[in-house]
Amino acid sequence: MRFVPEQASNFAPEVDYIFYVLLALTIFFTFGVVFAIIYLSVKYRAGSKANRTRPPHHNTALELAWSVIPFLMGVPVFLWSAKLYVEMYSPKNTAGALNISVVGKQRMWHIQHPTGQRENNELHIPVNRDIKLMMISQDVIHSFFIPDFRIKKDVLPEYFSTQWFRATKVGKYHLFCAEYCGTNHSEMIGTVYVMTPEDYQKWLSDTKWGMNKFGRPDTMVEQGEKLFVTRCAGCHGAGKAATAPSLAGLFGKEREMADGRRITADEDYIRRSIYEPDAMVVKGYQNIMPSFKGQIDEQQVFEIIAYINSLSNPQIQAGTTLPTASRKQETKQ
Repeated sequence: MRFVPEQASNFAPEVDYIFYVLLALTIFFTFGVVFAIIYLSVKYRAGSKANRTRPPHHNTALELAWSVIPFLMGVPVFLWSAKLYVEMYSPKNTAGALNISVVGKQRMWHIQHPTGQRENNELHIPVNRDIKLMMISQDVIHSFFIPDFRIKKDVLPEYFSTQWFRATKVGKYHLFCAEYCGTNHSEMIGTVYVMTPEDYQKWLSDTKWGMNKFGRPDTMVEQGEKLFVTRCAGCHGAGKAATAPSLAGLFGKEREMADGRRITADEDYIRRSIYEPDAMVVKGYQNIMPSFKGQIDEQQVFEIIAYINSLSNPQIQAGTTLPTASRKQETKQ
């Protein structure tokens, strides 16, 4: 029987070490204070022979000791914890990271891989590879929590949350929503499957959601391209720059708004432009774009973002997010 969750990610050991140090400090100071209370209560109890003449009003050495010593013990723990916090919640921008989109909804986690595979309340990932989660809620506040990985991140409506980690042990782990999200909140649970790279590639190949002519699901880039063609290309497509700005090479670049603001075209910018276009009017263009709120859901927003990102990133556009076996098969065809 385990008394603590398994250490199954790169963050887990250090989180536990900090917890044990804080626990030890808490026990040390608790026993110290309790001992002092008991000792002084007994020594100066009513009727005792303790000398009560000329009681001291202060003791400089003692006052410095109980201020400086806890300070010197606490500051290193604070700095250690702050370093880990920044590391955990500042996702690494590494080329080898696997970017996975997550949409929280009552009472389900909807997850999509860059290669197109979708899951509900399950997450399949390869071991020893950086995983970056881009998350948003379509209704209320949720919280993505994997105890064995020691990660927990609030998932908010209207805003993207990011979380990165690296699973270090093959196995099956619990996934919870750790934020009360309404009736039947306790049913919002799932499972994380950490697999060897070979088993993960096999799982990708065996998952048959949304098969296309190549015998595999459309990637997020391909799905985003279809949405772009049907929803956006009429104004933002090639040769349409007179109506609306071109989106080629947009992602990650700074744009000047009609009101003089300069905004980086990141995921939040693209999402808000889709849902609230009148708040993000580019300089030199008219405010004529309609809102697609209620017509395009959060998962489709992720797909459009993936496609727009691919226009600035040839590696994504070339299809390197596809499983190796699928790329070879399509090359032959």
